[in-house]
Amino acid sequence: MSGKGSVLRLDVDNVFQDRIGETHGLPRGEVANLKRRIKLCNRDIEGRRGKDVGFMELPYDEALAARVKEKAGQLRGWCKNFVVLGIGGSALGNIATHGALNHCFHNLLPAEHPARNGAPRIFVLDNVDPALLGDFFDVVGDELEETAFNVITKSGSTAETMSQFLHVRDRLRSRGGDPARQIIATTDPRPEKSLLRRIAQEDGYWTLPIPDNVGGRFSVLSAVGLLSAAVGGIDIDELLAGAAAMDARCRAQTTDENPAALYAAILYLFYRRGKPITVLMPYSARLQRLGDWYCQLWAESLGKRDGLEAEDVFVGPTPVASVGVTDQHSVMQLYQDGKFDKVLTLVEVEEPAGPGGGPPICEGQAEAELAYLAAHTFGALFGAELTATRCALTDKQRPNMTIRLPRVGPRQMGELFMFFEYAVSYSGCLYGVNTFDQPGVELGKQYTYGLMGREGYEPPAGA
Repeated sequence: MSGKGSVLRLDVDNVFQDRIGETHGLPRGEVANLKRRIKLCNRDIEGRRGKDVGFMELPYDEALAARVKEKAGQLRGWCKNFVVLGIGGSALGNIATHGALNHCFHNLLPAEHPARNGAPRIFVLDNVDPALLGDFFDVVGDELEETAFNVITKSGSTAETMSQFLHVRDRLRSRGGDPARQIIATTDPRPEKSLLRRIAQEDGYWTLPIPDNVGGRFSVLSAVGLLSAAVGGIDIDELLAGAAAMDARCRAQTTDENPAALYAAILYLFYRRGKPITVLMPYSARLQRLGDWYCQLWAESLGKRDGLEAEDVFVGPTPVASVGVTDQHSVMQLYQDGKFDKVLTLVEVEEPAGPGGGPPICEGQAEAELAYLAAHTFGALFGAELTATRCALTDKQRPNMTIRLPRVGPRQMGELFMFFEYAVSYSGCLYGVNTFDQPGVELGKQYTYGLMGREGYEPPAGA
């Protein structure tokens, strides 16, 4: 995959004092003061590349991509519904990818509609709420034999995912389905490490590997995210090519050339200045679910009790997901007039509806009071909303950055995923924490095991 052709641009002008004032802006030279630390972070990340940290190597696994595409073609030939069973990193990347790259109402379109492109309906069940599961089977109950289930858990023993697996397998066995045909297991390739892998070998499920050095929240460009993308008709070669292009940029040692390092440095400096809340606000309905993926990546990677060199440091910025223009009429009041503790990242799609700006607002007559709208396209209105928000934030001395993309496509999504994964890696270095563990999450898992009666685990005191 070529590393050339990156199109993502990061505009950081509106975080500096000459734009938003001395009280809440950064001096232009302050980022440069982190030059030595950024180089040390770069050295650390590069030194771990392909060893204990592997997300940056994922775009280059052409053998896996070919295998995924072959299986996806087979599945598209018979299944009407493709269902991901997973939680956290095994689900959020899938949701973000489909939300961005498939029709906004993909599952509601008739199967023969051109926008479906011959793909089945795509579902991601990322919760064990019994209401969700019951409602899902109401939808696919008559098509159970034409439904494929991709069970995704790296450990092979995640309680939520394995409970879903047990339920699905029971349904298939009792209602004439074929688990060996309809279940795909994506998990650790080593049977001694994954219960799901052992079950898959015994029951004859088709399997995909999750690399040992790729954590769940970094796994969207692995088999975890690629199979559902390919089944849904998404060009995974382009997705990986975009990621490779961003990988090349993020290996640079300086913030002048490395957008992920620049982004991490700015948020770190604001964190030290009492602005611990980072808001990701795409102006794109298609990118709305990217915010959920971003929040897991940021929170689970950087929210740590213990640092690399000291205990009880209790650090971590708080990520928040918003979407324009919807949130201009809700939380934007807080962002503009509330406490000065936030940094906003806007995502601007230059052609949200393709060339031409989308449909005209009105081609017939309009009331005089609405004539100012009727003369434009929805694309023009959408762009004006974003520009107005950016200007208002800047006028009110609210730090804001803008990520610009020409459009939302597979290549651009690959760039976004890789950009944020690198940015959080640089951030962990700056905060002095282990970006790649999640001890707080593990404690909750252990308590759940205890409450459910798993051998070797105890419920929390007072439960």
